[in-house]
Amino acid sequence: MNPTFLKRQVSFLLFIAVLSLVLYAIHSYVLTYFGAELHLFFPIWQIYLFHFIVTTLLYTAVNYKSSTGKTDIFVLFMSSTFIKMFLAILFLLPLILADFEKKQPDIFNFFIPYFIYLAFEVYSITKLLQKPS
Repeated sequence: MNPTFLKRQVSFLLFIAVLSLVLYAIHSYVLTYFGAELHLFFPIWQIYLFHFIVTTLLYTAVNYKSSTGKTDIFVLFMSSTFIKMFLAILFLLPLILADFEKKQPDIFNFFIPYFIYLAFEVYSITKLLQKPS
């Protein structure tokens, strides 16, 4: 394995684990105090696990291709992002097809972390692509 790949991967895993734990704690706190009466379709731990796994896989693919010396990773990033959106729809499909009364809180519970993880992913990949000075 390329030592640069391993160093960047371990750093990313540490940051995404901390981000996930902090976001999960904040989200749980907010739901406990402001959404106690809500009955959610998806437990929030499943949502965060989904985001953690998909974001980690996408970053790992881009990091691996970058560490092999390839500089044309834009197509990989864009296709991976498209696959990530497709997987998000698949994840939400049981909710969409269910006869569930209030779907809006579940949609917000999914997409607010989705965009936070997406921002973190874009930041991490941008940092990966910067040339060392």
